[in-house]
Amino acid sequence: MSLYDDAVLVLKNYEDQAELRQAYLDHLAEHPDGMWKACEDGHITASAMVIDPEHGRVLLTLHRKLRIWLQMGGHCEPADDTLAAAALREGTEESGIAGLRLLPGGPVRLDRHHTPCAWHLDVQYAALAPSGAVEAISDESLDLRWFAYDEVTDVADESVVRLVEAARARL
Repeated sequence: MSLYDDAVLVLKNYEDQAELRQAYLDHLAEHPDGMWKACEDGHITASAMVIDPEHGRVLLTLHRKLRIWLQMGGHCEPADDTLAAAALREGTEESGIAGLRLLPGGPVRLDRHHTPCAWHLDVQYAALAPSGAVEAISDESLDLRWFAYDEVTDVADESVVRLVEAARARL
């Protein structure tokens, strides 16, 4: 199965946000290249909210280009077999934490937002950090920091706040 086929299947099985979910499926139907950054009309991206439930906190990255606090995530790559694998790869690369594992049940949210490169149709997962995890800043970050659940509203936008809420509800 291709990454494109996996994305269609994941989205068809996602039960929330019906209107946005359909917009993603319509986009893929109209754009066979809709998984890739080269698709200028927008593309599917994958992200992972890294959670440490033991300490009641999430790890956010201060994005180098956008200069805002976000979850880990980004563009799909040809080596990604599934959207979940892309989210886990992005989470691991950008957090520096080995041993992340995605919460079961598929994506926790969808979020469509405009970026300097195009519209991102983000498929958002939640990833549990292993006990004692130590983060390491990647080249894509200006900073990487743990925030208590109730601190996220002070530093991040509504999309990140909603993702934290959805991820916590899945715990």
